Amino acid sequence: MLTSAGPDPITMLVPDFPFSYDGWLGHPAGLGTLPPERAGTPVAVVGGGMAGMTAAYELMRLGLRPVVFEAEQLGGRMRSVPFPGRPECVAEMGAMRFPRSARSLFHYIDLLALPTTPFPNPLAACTPSTLIDLGGERHTARTADGLPDVYQEVAAAWEKALRERAELTTVRDAIQRRDVDTLKQIWNRLVREFDDQSFYGFLATSSSFQSFRHREIFGQVGFGTGGWDTDFPNSLLEILRVVYTEADDHHVAVSGGSQRLPRGLWEHRPERPAHWPAGTSLAGLHGGGPRPGVRAVARDGDGFLVTDADGRRERFASVVYTPHVWTLLNRVACDPALLSAPLWTAVERTHYMGASKLFVLVDRPFWHETDPRTGRPAMSMTLTDRMPRGVYLFDDGPDRPGVMCLSYTWNDDSAKMATLSAQERLDLLLEQLGAIYPGVDVRSRVIAGPLAITWENEPHFMGAFKSNLPGQYRYQRRLFTQFMQRGLPEAERGFFLCGDDVSWTAGFAEGAVTTALNAVWGVLDRLGGATHPENPGPGDLFEALAPVELPYDG
Repeated sequence: MLTSAGPDPITMLVPDFPFSYDGWLGHPAGLGTLPPERAGTPVAVVGGGMAGMTAAYELMRLGLRPVVFEAEQLGGRMRSVPFPGRPECVAEMGAMRFPRSARSLFHYIDLLALPTTPFPNPLAACTPSTLIDLGGERHTARTADGLPDVYQEVAAAWEKALRERAELTTVRDAIQRRDVDTLKQIWNRLVREFDDQSFYGFLATSSSFQSFRHREIFGQVGFGTGGWDTDFPNSLLEILRVVYTEADDHHVAVSGGSQRLPRGLWEHRPERPAHWPAGTSLAGLHGGGPRPGVRAVARDGDGFLVTDADGRRERFASVVYTPHVWTLLNRVACDPALLSAPLWTAVERTHYMGASKLFVLVDRPFWHETDPRTGRPAMSMTLTDRMPRGVYLFDDGPDRPGVMCLSYTWNDDSAKMATLSAQERLDLLLEQLGAIYPGVDVRSRVIAGPLAITWENEPHFMGAFKSNLPGQYRYQRRLFTQFMQRGLPEAERGFFLCGDDVSWTAGFAEGAVTTALNAVWGVLDRLGGATHPENPGPGDLFEALAPVELPYDG
């Protein structure tokens, strides 16, 4: 099934289910139509993050009445926190960098005309300098070619392992050409081969990575955004999806904060919405603000009763549920009949990554100044095996304050931060950075902060994002395909899971968008609507594109 005459740029055409969501979104026929009698039907959308805003916005455009419930604030993990006294300067506590390959996400970024800027990842073209501090040895470089030979050896080993064992070249070519047949043929075989393999196991069993030193350096420095050793226990399949789709490269930031995107969809007035008058927005339908968070969800005949935190109960034809699925276990009183027993097992087995960040605001971007002793920049984007792990530097010019992300950590490294207050973290991190940059007095530059977060401690998240462990593909398949409810008994229909943890690419906003679109298709189908014949949706093409199903017995 070759759908393009020539190669296009890499997209996040995920090999498990290579449906072109960006094409569906951009088609002039729209996402579908509903029977006239369904116009204005209430649909509950639980959660106001990117998935919730995508689903609510598109349901409104179809002519339904989405009712958004949010326990905290619109944005979810797109959380841009302004510094006290300087609202124009924000700390990106969650999502902060977005790959150009995320075509469906950029559909909405472009819709809102949000400006973007290149993100200063290690060794990126926009990053003035990168310092790598491993085992007490420090190396500063502008590009990868400026690092010692051992780093070139590690990069070559990774490339060799991917080409020899994971068919990197062929898969990327198939994604570029949207050659679904080739992509599915190769990926389905790799799923069977690598479902039980961890990321570290893949490295350790590759001929190019027989040196432990190479594996250690790779864990610390990694690819794209930096070190990946905290991902070593996770399924190799999670890593391959990221690499194939260039999801960890060519990143941009949303100017003014990523939270502008979901909040922008809340306020946006789409052209020619079905049923609703011109000028209708989600904000207008809600009287300005979302409903409080959800306390309980229960089936009620062919619909659902949703109880919010204020005790108000309302009946809905369908429910789109976007928060992390663990919240179904302990934050929301759920009717067990919401999901089948196999789906409840998949919810229980979902594995989340931890993550912590700490930001400060400084008087100016002093890191561009030259250290007279070394002739190098005073500070650089930093990768280290010490507790900060990753240090990112942001500025809008020499005469404006600069934002420093003094630490970005994952899993075990995040747990080391979890019990510390923001001030304790700052004191510790400045001590660690003082050993890397002796003579640089960061503390004297700080004019606001520290602002800190640990996502596993956030009660409505309990983690940053899903990342499957080896052997969990079957569970992920159940969660992702849950939107396909045709043919199921009525008692199992109408409740739709979505969000980046339901997607194949958790941790990327693209997954939140695409699974929300799956749920939109599911609601459309349940309420008797249909897509245009020239613009079939994900459910219409499901049988042709379905994720491979691994045997359960034997």
